[in-house]
Amino acid sequence: MTGSRLVDGKGAVFLAVLAAAAVLVPVLNLTMPEGSPLHVPTYLVSLLGKYLAYALLAVSLDLVWGYCGILSLGHGAFFALGGYAMGMYLMRQIGPRGVYGNPVLPDFMVFLNYKELPWYWHGFDIFPFAAVMVLVLPGLLSFVFGWLAFRSRVTGVYLSIITQAMTFALMLAFFRNDMGLGGNNGLTDFKDVLGFSVQAQGTRVALFVLTALALALGYLVARAMTVSAFGKVLVAIRDAESRTRFLGYRTEHFKVVAFTVSAAMAGVAGALYVPQVGIINPSEFAPANSIEAVIWVAVGGRGTLVGAALGAVLVNYAKTMLTGVLPDAWLFALGALFVLVTLFLPRGIVGTLIERLGSRRAKARLPGPAPDALAPELAEEGRGS
Repeated sequence: MTGSRLVDGKGAVFLAVLAAAAVLVPVLNLTMPEGSPLHVPTYLVSLLGKYLAYALLAVSLDLVWGYCGILSLGHGAFFALGGYAMGMYLMRQIGPRGVYGNPVLPDFMVFLNYKELPWYWHGFDIFPFAAVMVLVLPGLLSFVFGWLAFRSRVTGVYLSIITQAMTFALMLAFFRNDMGLGGNNGLTDFKDVLGFSVQAQGTRVALFVLTALALALGYLVARAMTVSAFGKVLVAIRDAESRTRFLGYRTEHFKVVAFTVSAAMAGVAGALYVPQVGIINPSEFAPANSIEAVIWVAVGGRGTLVGAALGAVLVNYAKTMLTGVLPDAWLFALGALFVLVTLFLPRGIVGTLIERLGSRRAKARLPGPAPDALAPELAEEGRGS
């Protein structure tokens, strides 16, 4: 695989914009005085970081939907599991600074009369362990789920429905207090991450930069998979799975690998999301969140990766603006946006641009004179006849 294939034109522009944002936003936040028109407020840094975490989730979904044809309506579950893994680490860092002053048990466990820390919380006071769990928890769930579903040749709308059922079941489970994960309130009131205050300006900037780097790395991983021979098989599975299977490919193996990598990426996105918003609760498992992620990808352009990230940022920016003015109208606007994109931009924003640029280049490469130049010759031939 050559470098030119790994990073094409749109990818180079995307990475350049991402690198510029990773440099300019911290500089404008840390060096410009608050009264300056160039100053980027700290709250805006966290908001932009949240958008980039959503963009990484969208790229992970586009990897399986855009290139493998797996319409997952449960990617919010992988995002939330990664978020809970990070939230558990952040809760263990609070220590005796909680409301009840217990050095081991989080406040909600003290309130619910827990006598000791549940076994599955052990190890989350160590960051490397928590970082591994961010990948392992969503990756393991997706591997088991994908292995069972793809071996049974569940496809299409049936697969979408059971992915949605999976995330809904997890949401109901996490709402229970006896899960030991905060119940309805979830995990919040975080203090430190790696010894640095999560509320500090420098920490907010560092989280933004890390999220930008994670998005760039996630894009490169997804791009490397899709331009390789592995990616060609994924596209073949998307377009004609039965024919691909008849050619001798174990299609379920390819789908499981892509699904697992995608889920791990979504988990990383959730882990970066949590310290920037300051909370993780069972509502992140809500099926509506997974459906909204599908809309991001559709708006930006399915099967483009860059378009998925762009769609996530644009739709969430619109959500921020509209909910501040007309909070009750957002869901109607989101539904209308999806209908309009489906009718008038079925390939999404980036997909449509790529298609139009490709057609222009094809016309420019056509041999012979242009059609207008042939008009006099055709007219002269008509007179002669």
